[in-house]
Amino acid sequence: MSQEPASQTGQIARAAGAVSLAVFASRILGLVREQVFANLFGAGYANDAFVVAFRIPNLLRDLFAEGALSSAFVTVFTDYDQKSGPERTWRLANNVIMCSSLLVGSLVLLGMIFSPELVNLMAPDFGLVPGKLALTTLMTRIMFPFLLLVSLAALAMGMLNSRGKFFVPSLASSFFNLGSVVAGVTLSLVVPQLGLHPIVGMAWGALIGGLLQFLVQVPLLRRQGFHLQWVVDLREEGLQRIGKLMLPAVVGLSATQINLFINTFYAASCGQGSVSWLNYAYRLFHLPMGLFGVALMVATMPVVSRHAAQEDLPAIKGALESSLALALLVTAPAACGLIFLAQPIIALIYQHGHFSAWDTQQTAAALALYAIGALAFAGVKIMVPAFYALNNTRVPVVGSFLTVAANLVFINLTLGSLQHRAIALSTSLSMILNFLFLGVMLYHRLGGFRVRPLLATLLKVAAAGLVMGLTVIWAYPVLTGWLGGSLLGRLLALGGDILLGAGLYFFLVSRLRIPEFQELSRKLQARLKR
Repeated sequence: MSQEPASQTGQIARAAGAVSLAVFASRILGLVREQVFANLFGAGYANDAFVVAFRIPNLLRDLFAEGALSSAFVTVFTDYDQKSGPERTWRLANNVIMCSSLLVGSLVLLGMIFSPELVNLMAPDFGLVPGKLALTTLMTRIMFPFLLLVSLAALAMGMLNSRGKFFVPSLASSFFNLGSVVAGVTLSLVVPQLGLHPIVGMAWGALIGGLLQFLVQVPLLRRQGFHLQWVVDLREEGLQRIGKLMLPAVVGLSATQINLFINTFYAASCGQGSVSWLNYAYRLFHLPMGLFGVALMVATMPVVSRHAAQEDLPAIKGALESSLALALLVTAPAACGLIFLAQPIIALIYQHGHFSAWDTQQTAAALALYAIGALAFAGVKIMVPAFYALNNTRVPVVGSFLTVAANLVFINLTLGSLQHRAIALSTSLSMILNFLFLGVMLYHRLGGFRVRPLLATLLKVAAAGLVMGLTVIWAYPVLTGWLGGSLLGRLLALGGDILLGAGLYFFLVSRLRIPEFQELSRKLQARLKR
């Protein structure tokens, strides 16, 4: 028997709420981490080198951690947990951990050996700046083992999510940020004594943070009944199913990595600091996206996988409709806020130490352009795992390569006039194209779902977000005039402006009769009465 849409909305919203709370802590610590980088190293030589060095193992991270492996593993593990006993389920988990450790460990070793060639391929123009290529290569070698650590962390997260545990796994990345900041800053004071650039200490800090991200999940995993054992059985049916799901997903996600490679390649060819400006902007863009888009994805995936295992098509439709409507509801104000308040937000957070007013201007321009694609980003995060749960990996593959082609076209059309801003704009436009493609294909795969209510919700939240955005951009200079231009004055003005915008937005959507908002309001009122 399928669940009613209201029940689906409540179930997903509760899980997404737990994830959002944990992810919020992680994103705040991540923001602190970026502030440390901006203050100590600004946006130039050293930080450009770190961003590229960290991005190289991260290209593989999406394939072997939060991407193909994680999605395929959650689908099969959930099925085993529903239909098989705990002995078979935990044996599968151990088999996947051991086999993936052997595979990813081999890739890490190769990556460390061929780091000079990888850096030169991704950022050849770094060779024009004395010492920049060598510094990037050194940090790439240091941080490559991060790939193995984050892969283990993602598998632990998948097991816990499948068993309804969302908070601790989502909080795990907070320990990565905390460890990388504390250990990184400490080591950045030590490594100059060894004749190394201080930013090399931050590379070692990232590795320590990755270890903490995995270890913090182990106690809860043991309480669920998991015990690590040596199991390597390539003939196991579950492992082979994961492999079959992964292979096309790897092909599809490789398109995403090609996109990141393309963006990094073109950014490295722009003026010095461009890689850093885009990185700071994208990290800040991911603060609301982590709270909403990623949280809804993490909450929706086990629900859809469970309904897919039970072959309950109406329940799958209900879960997706609720998730997409919630995504529209919560990402619209975030996107408008980032577009209209990009400059004051960047100035307040980053413009200290070595981060200049020019860096603020260039980073803010990129942030506003990234925010254009916020709604599409959240939608894609929800729909792609749904295809995996339905054992259909071909469509996300096609969508990913469509995104690559569109990205290349948009960048080459606008790079000459927009420079690094062209990359942010192209990322958003290609993501919107992918979202539309996946939506059409998912509609046909499910035999249709309710599109008109989603379009109505989109129009309503877009109108409310636009009114909110125009209000906050008008109110900010008024508030700074009252409170002064000091750091405290700007902090209070921006905080008050954001609260004003949030209050106005929720007042408007409460009058627009959006079903998901009404359902969440009823549940909140009922809980408060208890």
